[in-house]
Amino acid sequence: MSASPQHENTHEHLRLLAGNLDSGALSKIKAQVNGLHPAEIANLLESLPLQNRRIVWELINPEFAGDILVEVNDEVRLGLIEHTDEEDLVTAAGSMETDDLADIFEDLPEAVLHQVVRSMSNQDRRRLQSVMSYDENSAGGLMNPDMVTIRPDVDLDVVLRYLRQHGELPANTDKLFVVDRDDRYLGILNITDLLTNSKKESVRDTMITDQKALPPSLSANEVALFFEDYNLVSAPVVDEKNQLLGRITVDDVVDVIRDEADRSLLSLAGLDEDNDMFAPVPRSARRRSVWLGINLLTALLAAWVIGLFAETIEQIVALAVLMPIVASMGGIAGSQTLMLVIRGIALNQIGHTNARWLLWKELAVGSLNGLLWASVVAAITGFWFQSTALGFLIAASLIINLVFAALAGATIPLTLKRLNIDPAIAGGVILTTVTDVIGFFSFLGLATLFLT
Repeated sequence: MSASPQHENTHEHLRLLAGNLDSGALSKIKAQVNGLHPAEIANLLESLPLQNRRIVWELINPEFAGDILVEVNDEVRLGLIEHTDEEDLVTAAGSMETDDLADIFEDLPEAVLHQVVRSMSNQDRRRLQSVMSYDENSAGGLMNPDMVTIRPDVDLDVVLRYLRQHGELPANTDKLFVVDRDDRYLGILNITDLLTNSKKESVRDTMITDQKALPPSLSANEVALFFEDYNLVSAPVVDEKNQLLGRITVDDVVDVIRDEADRSLLSLAGLDEDNDMFAPVPRSARRRSVWLGINLLTALLAAWVIGLFAETIEQIVALAVLMPIVASMGGIAGSQTLMLVIRGIALNQIGHTNARWLLWKELAVGSLNGLLWASVVAAITGFWFQSTALGFLIAASLIINLVFAALAGATIPLTLKRLNIDPAIAGGVILTTVTDVIGFFSFLGLATLFLT
């Protein structure tokens, strides 16, 4: 698979940067990084060891710093802020959009916050307070109060003249929001309709009234699904009184999708997507030791189960050879169901109405696969060890473990979700424990009953 142009550019920028850092060519580094997009600079900074990162950061124009701080992950951001002068931080924060400033507001030193808030207009201060009153992972936390609103009782020609006077439009403006005198949301006017329809038509006759608005309490994941379902570039956010609070744009939704993908992938190993890849060794080791400790406990539990049948294993050495097959097959089967259910939960496709049906379906799949692969493993085992009894025994334990794996894979994420625990983080560990314990116990237990 060939690398994307973006990845190729990142690799090239890193190569040039490394060469300039080695040679001490600070002027070249300054010209290189300040000529890049803030997202590219953020990616480069996250890719650099701490010492080099600080050198590059000091060469970046403070006017770009705010946009870069929004793009980097939380831990990298805190490190950069710690090594930035208060005056430069004030400059960086002052150049940021309201919603972006809200994202990093709590990371800034108090002295900087005081200066930034004091320099804001009353309107911007109210906007900032509005965004910060909501959870950052909600529609209210994602919204940007910077938008263009119009009244329904004016002609399109008046709207066009207003936009020309307004000057630059907010980024990703594909629609204008129609409100009444009390700022209650009425509908939208698409920019395409504004440009193509007769200028004499009124906004009321041209606007679309069935464009759904989002409540500020809606979760970020549900916002992303809403944008995906309706193929949106932007969407309005309204309160319980239907008053327009702000808008969410697709660039923020893309960030949500990216963050969720990173979180789901890294959480399987007990890692956080906001961790710095080049954090100091003691800090990284301390974080990972917690996850290793949890896995050690589950491994000790599986080992304890094996220890219960030590005498049986001593009598029949073939059991030690075959044990990993039973546990591994159960683990894979359970993981397939687990990931399917976690995805269904994330997409809001699983609820009370269909959870029971899904459980029975996965049990049926587990049983069918259990019968299929049990017969294959039984034939191989019987031929390998010249023992029909051993073949039937491992077949029975495989069926048992695959059925339990399907049951665990379906019920664990649903149960964790009810307990408000992220199934992507804890589900894998619990599932592995279940399949290992059930697999070893069923295989060695049957061997103890029938072969000794």
